[in-house]
Amino acid sequence: MSSQEMRNWLGQRAYITPTRTALVYEGKEWSYEELDQASRHLANQLSGIGVEHGQHVAFLMGNCPETVILIHAIHYLNAVMVPLNVRLSPYELTYQLDDSDTDWLIVDLQHSKLADELQFDQTFFIDDVKNAKQRDARTEETIHLDSLHSIIYTSGTTGKAKGVMLTYGNHWWSATGSALNLGIHEGDRWLCCVPLFHVSGLSIVMRSVMYGTAIVLHQSFDPFTFNQSIHQDRITIASVVTVMLSNALDRENGAPYPASFRCMLLGGGPAPLPLLDACKAMNVPVFQTYGLSESASQIVTLAPEDSLRKLGSAGKPLLPSQLKIVSETDQSEGEIFIKGPNVTKGYYKKETVNKETFHDGWLATGDVGYLDEEGFLYVLDRRKDLFISGGENVYPAEIEACLIGHEAVAEAGVSGVDSEKWGKVPAAFIVLKKGAHVTTDQLIAHCEEHLAKYKAPQRIQIVDSLPRNASNKLVRRDLQSLLKGENVHDER
Repeated sequence: MSSQEMRNWLGQRAYITPTRTALVYEGKEWSYEELDQASRHLANQLSGIGVEHGQHVAFLMGNCPETVILIHAIHYLNAVMVPLNVRLSPYELTYQLDDSDTDWLIVDLQHSKLADELQFDQTFFIDDVKNAKQRDARTEETIHLDSLHSIIYTSGTTGKAKGVMLTYGNHWWSATGSALNLGIHEGDRWLCCVPLFHVSGLSIVMRSVMYGTAIVLHQSFDPFTFNQSIHQDRITIASVVTVMLSNALDRENGAPYPASFRCMLLGGGPAPLPLLDACKAMNVPVFQTYGLSESASQIVTLAPEDSLRKLGSAGKPLLPSQLKIVSETDQSEGEIFIKGPNVTKGYYKKETVNKETFHDGWLATGDVGYLDEEGFLYVLDRRKDLFISGGENVYPAEIEACLIGHEAVAEAGVSGVDSEKWGKVPAAFIVLKKGAHVTTDQLIAHCEEHLAKYKAPQRIQIVDSLPRNASNKLVRRDLQSLLKGENVHDER
């Protein structure tokens, strides 16, 4: 075995700690030995329908034990996994199946209607695979760190989605960097209610096997069941975005989380001060993060002791990783570049994009930010979301954070709308907290108190909900579809 090889992670984990809990779902538990046996069994059944080494296997499935088992079965066949976002349109999914050179599509019954619309020739329901005749597969007992593990598609907000190629080594170093930062406790239980087709959910599956800890899997996020699980299932770590955390704390009504809960891993943008204050009062240790599919999940993390001192910062890079700010001018703000063994080597079949995006091993993320004097990263926004108003750069995320800081606001989304006088001006879309009352003039005044006047929204609409993707992240490109017919006020 070369230095770039390891024994299959699940096989090795089942050998080292066979009786440890690997997976918990709706009250049922699987040990690592049981998870390994189920995964090997499914690998044989996949082989029975014709899946071979090196082929690309896509799945269109929800959060359930079969998805976890399928992920490991694909590993055992040394096939390449292509997780598909179940919330995409048939047109988008058809493009990804074609672009990724998918050979096989595995679907659960919950998404049968969507699968029918795709009309993909080699489609199999997971239940049919489980009933298929077995064939003793040539399971791969070793992992090659430089081998392609998965192709995960980006959101496609700047055009057609791109397939991020992640190797086994990318996942290994992502898990290693996280472990060096958060530590590993034998009794750790990671609550996963983020999608398994997303890099955040997939990374939890990968890390649990490497660490020998348990996943407590939920079908989706629900604030009541989330809090209940933290109290009853001995949860120590959970992964969330800001809106999930806010909803969970609101449902908890100020009751503290158990002392055994040691990490709320927060992605999707900085948390506002009132939310962090609520977390502190409720004994919720928040680790703010910055990550992306291209870095196999988090690459920058802020420790709890710095969360209030460095409000709005994502932190510093994990130990194996590096970051830098590249500016076309002499300003401190610029594009965030990242580098490290957890960072993808490129996008699948996108040589032109790869040449534009990678520079001497550094990946241009498309995000804008800056480093303070202590080296803490502040992510201002996606470069594509930035707009110019009267010659000034405006970052929607900064305005959203200000609005969420108001006691009446549960969620906020900001987009630039056309203005004859300024080119573009901020328009905000607000979801109020249950029972809260506030006027749009009061919200604008709140922003003018905390932000430069040109950043204050010229228009605010109160809406029932904001457009979000499957990971609960705000989809700003869809905000303007909420616009009503009122004129924009160009006063400043």
